[in-house]
Amino acid sequence: MSKSVEIKMEIVGYLASILAGLSLGLIGGGGSILTVPILVYLFSVSPVNATEYSLFIVGITSLIGVIPLYREKSIDFSMAVRFGIPSALAVIFARKVILPAIPEEIILFDSVIILRRLLIMLFFAMVMIAASLFMIFRKEKSETELINKVKNSLGLILAESISVGTISGISGAGGGFLIIPLLTILNKVPMKKAIGTSLLIIGVQSMIGFFAGLPAANPDWDLLLKITTLSVSGFFTGNYLSVKFSARTLRNTFGWFVLCIGIYIILKELHFLMW
Repeated sequence: MSKSVEIKMEIVGYLASILAGLSLGLIGGGGSILTVPILVYLFSVSPVNATEYSLFIVGITSLIGVIPLYREKSIDFSMAVRFGIPSALAVIFARKVILPAIPEEIILFDSVIILRRLLIMLFFAMVMIAASLFMIFRKEKSETELINKVKNSLGLILAESISVGTISGISGAGGGFLIIPLLTILNKVPMKKAIGTSLLIIGVQSMIGFFAGLPAANPDWDLLLKITTLSVSGFFTGNYLSVKFSARTLRNTFGWFVLCIGIYIILKELHFLMW
């Protein structure tokens, strides 16, 4: 790859980093869904390190974004503790145990070799597609019906948080696209408080996950801080613009965008496997 192409890709990457923060500001989640592909495809960061970097970028952006919501009293601290602690522990387990247990090469049928890079990216793509379909086809009416049927139990919260933390630890996704619907649908948290609570959970669990794997990651701090700064600026822009659009419009638009990226990752990685 020529130097000029690399520079152009970096410029696109920095602009896309603003978009990742914009997503967090607009809908309270989805930043990491964009951050990992940005790092892998535009900055040539390995998938394992990209998931590590993503935890830092989304974690810092979320924690800074929590500040104005805290002032507005839009955070359910009790729920954040009950959900956040098991989730953070699950992130650590995923980073320390599950990811290192995946071999660099997996041989299938004596001839087909599957690289760990491919497994991580395909897993991430499937998470993206599942999240996008949920955002696109979720109905507000069904949420109200579910809220009236499901009790806010500690066991349910524990199962939810461990699942989200494990997915976050493996994929590097903060999990806002999962946390917000779980808080609103199953745990009766109002939407505004769900967004603030989600950002706090994302911020804490992401930073814990990042520092748990820090020695092995050996991050490029210059790149990391540049992208994080742009992501934070995007967050506040998105937070400002969020009042100008309906939640449904934002969710649908972002859902289709994420779906396209997820499909692109699968096609690109399978093409890489075949060639």
